Amino acid sequence: MTALAAASTVPGDARVRRWGRRRVVGLTALVVVLVVAAVLSVTFGARDVTASDVWAGLTGSNDTASAAAVAKRIPRTLLAILVGAALAVSGAVLQGATRNPLADPQILGINGGAGLAIVSGIAFFGLSSPSMYIWVGMLGAAGAAVLVYAIGSLGSGGATPLRLALAGAVTAVAFSSLTSAILLPRTDVMNVFRFWQIGGVGGATPETVGQVLPFLIVGLIVCLASAPALNTLALGDELAAGLGARVRTARLIATAGAVVLCGAATAVAGPIGFVGLVIPHMLRLIVGVDHRWLLPVSALGGAALLTLADVVGRVVARPEEIEVGIVTALIGAPFFIALVRRQRMRAL
Repeated sequence: MTALAAASTVPGDARVRRWGRRRVVGLTALVVVLVVAAVLSVTFGARDVTASDVWAGLTGSNDTASAAAVAKRIPRTLLAILVGAALAVSGAVLQGATRNPLADPQILGINGGAGLAIVSGIAFFGLSSPSMYIWVGMLGAAGAAVLVYAIGSLGSGGATPLRLALAGAVTAVAFSSLTSAILLPRTDVMNVFRFWQIGGVGGATPETVGQVLPFLIVGLIVCLASAPALNTLALGDELAAGLGARVRTARLIATAGAVVLCGAATAVAGPIGFVGLVIPHMLRLIVGVDHRWLLPVSALGGAALLTLADVVGRVVARPEEIEVGIVTALIGAPFFIALVRRQRMRAL
């Protein structure tokens, strides 16, 4: 009897070891990809630079045009890493909190709410401080999240994944239309934010990175602390409540962390889409559905994807640039269509 019991545990132990190896290999690979992406981001652009130029730029020298270009690319690279990580983690958290495989800050209208709030603040209240953009962006993102959930909860059955996706899509279109309606008559505001609407990190400065970093750290800590609760929510609300979880509180805290991340990221980089949709689904194939692994690995994957997308946007149209929001849309749109067509991805 003891031998049979011991034998029955072997497959489970082997499965755990196999997942452990995959997670370590995947984590290591993502770190390498992110480092390579950061090096490429600093090196490639409209102006070619040499290794000595890169070193001079990293040490703060602006004696040559190439060194100055490298020095300008450093905060741009840091912002791409931070924004990519924030969007990917917020997407993974929203998918886990809503048990909706189509959840994404842009698809659910959260990015659109942040953008509408920022544009409204500039056009009607004269906001000009980047730090105020962040606060207003987070408020707009929170308001959009509440509105989408309220619309998705109407009728019998509550907020199902399909209803949330539809409510988010409708809300995102409405927010985009309202933003355009505010910008079109205000050429002064439109000239400042026409590129911001597309989404990009080209305007990054050390001050921008320093201002957004505390908000992203707080949001990331809240999301990582919510990982065990998200694992419990994945079992279903009734079973999670039976295990002693405070379902509404857990979902509210996790969503709040995601809102802080995507609101702050949208404030400094514009409404960049699909990063929070593509990365979590790709990395679930490598590390599984355990959010204690999925969230930190998604941060690395999102940072690498957005940094590489920014490099591609700078290289393919030199000396002009393609904003990173366009590149991520070209990557994410086919993935979104494929995801919708997969019947077994209707729920997490």
